[in-house]
Amino acid sequence: MTARVSIEEMNRIAREEVPLVGNMGIAFTTIEDGFAVARLPFRDDLLRPGGTITGPAMMGVADVVLYACVLSRIGIVKLAVTTSLNVNFLRRPQPGDLVAEGRLIKCGKRLAYGEVTLAAADALGDPVCHVTGTYSIPPDR
Repeated sequence: MTARVSIEEMNRIAREEVPLVGNMGIAFTTIEDGFAVARLPFRDDLLRPGGTITGPAMMGVADVVLYACVLSRIGIVKLAVTTSLNVNFLRRPQPGDLVAEGRLIKCGKRLAYGEVTLAAADALGDPVCHVTGTYSIPPDR
């Protein structure tokens, strides 16, 4: 299947409709049916004490990447919303760009479930965070 949202559309959605994450500079690099990859460029204001990327930044990126996975399957449905997000921080990310790779595991009529793995851009095989989440899909889409 072809993705039902483009990289350009998703970058616009992140900037204009999810501005908290869009203002962090997230940029989608890949979108396929049920799959999305985005990069979060490093900025000093994303650090927390101890010199690590803050958890809320990672959670926000994971949530919007999962949103892209859902929209890639169902099309642009603005009222598809997160109903749960489970975050496991695996190790402390050093200051630097993060890459978030998400995929749908199941997409039904009313719920979509997926996962996102975040890793440092220079160590993609060594995840720093793993997220699973469920999205609610409105009946009238």
